[in-house]
Amino acid sequence: MREFEAKNIVVLGASFDDVAANRAFCEKFAYPFKLLSFDRASGKTWGAERAESDSAKRISYLIGPDRKVVKAYAKVKPADHPAQVLADVPA
Repeated sequence: MREFEAKNIVVLGASFDDVAANRAFCEKFAYPFKLLSFDRASGKTWGAERAESDSAKRISYLIGPDRKVVKAYAKVKPADHPAQVLADVPA
């Protein structure tokens, strides 16, 4: 997370779980960033809804200071993704 903070990047996660469930998850796994609770309509807007499942797709977006999407990541591998995002941050 220090590399993200050094580049002034805020990392947020989101799931369809309620606030209490997300809080418990963050505490249990020492999640290093904020986890937001989205409803399914919001998830659909962001392309994260799965019709066949109650869980959201694992996707992410790099959003610039102007609040525009710089890059969308449709498939995310947690082990590789932080380095990939850091490499894609505009200078």
